[in-house]
Parts: sequence; C-alpha cells; structure tokens
Amino acid sequence: MTLTRRDFLNACGLAALAAALPGGLLAAYAPRPDGWKTFSLTTRVDLPADGKAAQAWVPVPYFTADEWTRPGETTFATNGDAELVVDDVQGVAFVHARWEAGQTPELQVVSTVETQSRHVPLTETGATMSDAERAELTAPTDLIPTDGIVAETAAMITDGAVNDLDRAQRIYDWVVTETERNPDTRGCGLGDVASMLHTGDLTGKCADLNALYVGLARASGLPARDLYGLRVAPSSFGYKALGAGSEVVTGAQHCRAEVFVEGIGWLPVDPADVRKVVLAGADEGLTLDTPKVVDVRKGLFGAAEGNWVCLNDAHDVVLPGSTRGALPFLMYPQAEIDGRAQDELDPSSFTYTITAQTV
Repeated sequence: MTLTRRDFLNACGLAALAAALPGGLLAAYAPRPDGWKTFSLTTRVDLPADGKAAQAWVPVPYFTADEWTRPGETTFATNGDAELVVDDVQGVAFVHARWEAGQTPELQVVSTVETQSRHVPLTETGATMSDAERAELTAPTDLIPTDGIVAETAAMITDGAVNDLDRAQRIYDWVVTETERNPDTRGCGLGDVASMLHTGDLTGKCADLNALYVGLARASGLPARDLYGLRVAPSSFGYKALGAGSEVVTGAQHCRAEVFVEGIGWLPVDPADVRKVVLAGADEGLTLDTPKVVDVRKGLFGAAEGNWVCLNDAHDVVLPGSTRGALPFLMYPQAEIDGRAQDELDPSSFTYTITAQTV
C-alpha cells in the first residue's frame, strides 16, 4: 500500500500529537527500534539536453546494516541506454544512463529500502574490528585529513579522555558546542574539514559539521564514517527540522555519521542535526540549554530515527564516463550534457525530482 498525500499529512500531525505532553512540552527525543518500514524512492530525470549527447548517474541505496537498513530492489526505465552499477570497491550503487545526440533524455529510477530506528546502549558487547577495517576507517580522504590542524584539534579535545567512548563523546560535545548551522550554505556543504579549522569558520550544514566529527574522530584513532542519504518521513517526535515535510524529497538530502567504539560497536552520531534544531527554533529563542534541544543532543549520540534512507558511506567517488574527476561524496543525482557537468544542487534546471512513499 502506498501512502497518499492525505495520509502523509495526517502522519505529520499524528507524529506531532504523539510526541506532545500536557503543557505543550515535547517527549524526550529517544528513538528506539520499533519495527521495519519499507520506503519506495522514485527519481525522475528529464535533462534539457537541447539535442546534445548526455549522461546521468542516479545514486541508489547500497549501504547495508542488518540492524537498521536493508536495500531492496532497484528498477529503471529510460529512452536511452542504462545499467545498474554496483561498485563494491568504492561502496556505491547507481544507475548510469546515456543518451546519444538528438534524443530527449528521460530516466526514472525506483528503489525500495527497509529501515528502522536505532538505539545503541552504551554498554559492553565485545564488539571489535579487524586491523584492516580500522585502517580503512581511520584513513584520510581528500577533504578530511587526519594530520596537521585536524590532529592538533583532536588532541586538544580528547586530552584526558579515559577511553574510546569518552573520546567519542568529547568530540561530539565539542562539535555541537563550537559549530553553527549556516542556512546560506549550498546543498549540504562540502565537508572541507581542514579549511574549516584553518579559517575558524565552523559553520555549514550536515556534510560540513558531521564531516568535522568524522575527521576529528579518525584523527583520534576512532573509526568513523559519514553516511549519505535523505529524509523520507516526518520525525516521530514532532521535530519538523528532523524529518521530511512531504512526499517530495528532492531537497531532503542529509548526511549522518557513525563512530566505532571498541567493545560497544557502531554508534550513530549527528551533531549537525542538533544545530539544525537550534537554528529552526531561532524564532522561539532556542539555545543549546533549552530542554527541547537538550533532549535532541542527548538522543543523537547513540540513536537515530528510521525516517531517513542511507545511500552509501563513500568518499572521493569516481563515476564511470564522467569528466568531473572524483566527487567528495555521492548523495545527489549527477549529469553531464555534451561533457559539461550540470549543477546537482539546482534540480529545477538539472532537471530531477525525488519522491518517497511508504510501502
């Protein structure tokens, strides 16, 4: 069964009501596994090629974690040539479509994915990681170095920490406290961690602030990764900033993060969303000390709602046939017309739309 527009709007209202307590206060932001939900994502691409040759790459869910996300089937239809590419080396999946000169490019990609909310108790489980995995997940990327000012900042933040969990928490608290969300940042930002620290401009959006967390964690020897995806449903706790506002999710991309704590396992962390709640509530006078924000800050260290779909955790992605070189990450559809890259952050001129429905 698909969720109609009316159902979606009702769900938004019910989510807010379910989260409300007498006196207008929100219930504590405390995601817990509450059963699997299946979402269908539809991406529609109509390129203004003006008779020129063109190609497009549409990312689809690839990342798998047995306890909270399971990609399903991807199908596509096009008037050009296309294939589903599953690149296990880079850790991404996408539909790659190509059109010859004279064609009017059209592409529709439909993917299903199952998600559920997460909550990781901060207790000993015996979880461990191989040396090879640890080396990969503490390595630098093009925009996330782990030496120089990043290492120096990480050492300052974690000085005196007693264990990995303490280090992970200190970095989270520092990013939440020292950064701000910048509503003027295009898209989700770039995640140029060293530049942020060198300039002292610790503002941006999720791909900036959560990349800062990942970089500082890796520089501290903690395996960490960015998770790239998009919001697909309202928050169950009434926070409009933390969910999708409609079935149209063309601009609902969001990057989350994870850190691996030896003995406990992977913890979801999202300092960027704490800052988003603060900014969204600026007219209400929200600060980090407001109970509504305190709840979110506590909840987003070790828990995450299942109203978001993960695509991949890849950095420095090279797309076959592209003239652009490596992308810092693959979260948006990409396209080129006559070898010229289109602006993925301007879907109205690109042109693409993404919708999400509950199945």
